Amino acid sequence: MSKGFWAIIAVIVVVFAGLIFFNNKDKDKGSSPSGQVSSHVEGNTASKVKLVEYGDFQCPVCGGYYPIVKQVVEKYKDKISFQFANLPLSQVHQNAFAGARAAEAASKQNKYWEMHDLLYQNQSTWSESKNPSNYFNQYASQLGLNSAQFQKDFSSAAVNDTINADINAFKKTGAAMATPAFFLNGKQLQLQTLLDSNNTPTVDNFSKVLDEALAKAGQ
Repeated sequence: MSKGFWAIIAVIVVVFAGLIFFNNKDKDKGSSPSGQVSSHVEGNTASKVKLVEYGDFQCPVCGGYYPIVKQVVEKYKDKISFQFANLPLSQVHQNAFAGARAAEAASKQNKYWEMHDLLYQNQSTWSESKNPSNYFNQYASQLGLNSAQFQKDFSSAAVNDTINADINAFKKTGAAMATPAFFLNGKQLQLQTLLDSNNTPTVDNFSKVLDEALAKAGQ
């Protein structure tokens, strides 16, 4: 066969290998079996009523729910447990995985919820940035974190694995990949039940669902 034929074959092989490389490179936003799921819980951890939110820090809908959820958790802090788990939708939110990393890195210094709040409160600032790490470092400094340790943890495989473990845990529920996703005692809540006539989440609608669950649990 001609040298030209083999040259073409060689180019195809190189291109194919490159595609495999970049595809694998993106898997830090996919699945990893080695990590343990996160365990960010507040409220009454002994409660029989457990509300879990799978959220994306860049998701604007999650950002809209954030202040309502915060009020709900404050209202029911002595009655229910509330857990936030990572579900960054990286295909549509380019900085979502990085936002989850920032929260998990802050968790290493016992400032998870503080970083969680800052990320949502400042969502419009960092979410479209080409380099959101600059903002995350500012938030870490604002929270009094050790900056060097924060940056090390932010880039660590351990933090990556925790986020991926949360994603895998969500996939096992069989629910659609959409955020926010709320589960009450393991059963997914339909978002429509939490919205008013203007399609806005309300504390009252959350309360109706939680009060019913508490009554069933005898609390």
